[in-house]
Amino acid sequence: MGTVFSFDIRGGDPETVRAALTEAVAGLHRVDEVFSTYRDDSEISRLGRGELTVEECDPDVAAVLALGEEAARISDGWFSTTYEGRLDPTGIVKGWAIERAARLLAATAGVTGVSVNGGGDVQLLGVPGTERPWRVGIADPLRPGGLAAVISAAGTTELAVATSGTAERGAHIVDPRTGHTAVTDLVAVTVVAPTITWADCWATAAFAMGSREGLRWLEALPGVEALLITAGDEVRCTGGLASRLG
Repeated sequence: MGTVFSFDIRGGDPETVRAALTEAVAGLHRVDEVFSTYRDDSEISRLGRGELTVEECDPDVAAVLALGEEAARISDGWFSTTYEGRLDPTGIVKGWAIERAARLLAATAGVTGVSVNGGGDVQLLGVPGTERPWRVGIADPLRPGGLAAVISAAGTTELAVATSGTAERGAHIVDPRTGHTAVTDLVAVTVVAPTITWADCWATAAFAMGSREGLRWLEALPGVEALLITAGDEVRCTGGLASRLG
């Protein structure tokens, strides 16, 4: 997927955990084979060219495209599975793959906590230790090496943190209304939600909207908190984010 994945798994028999991790990594490579838009032979590329139908593809393709349609509906079109006129579900595939890998590992006998980090987007399940919550640092996009905030998963056994912005990959987020790079006052949007599949989608959509509309929309989503940072170094947060800081 053009990024680095890391895994933190607590508890479980080492051999059993190692086997589950091998399965999870193989699953991520399979996702890349099926969904990569950089591979001409991937099913998503062939589907986009009309060489395959959805029914002829891996069942995961239909599942992911259905999630993309739901994301487009909830975001009123600010999230899209097309890019420059071609099929491209990249915006939802990574989060979906991270979450699936995390759940596979969490279901392993004896495992008490799992953290899967894919390119800075993190799914947390369970706990890392007795009375110790998972904590995730949010990189400051305007101060390399610094942190804008630290998110705590205290009080929950399922939390995800996803960031969309320009700090790592430059201006790569598209405004679906124009098909061009989103013109926005934001440099980063971090979304905190139960699952990384949706957190990643909502961060991307909100970034394209801009700080004012994005914050208003995120405030209306149940179970979602967010931190938005503008190019002018202004920080805007949803009302409940303070409960997740720590």
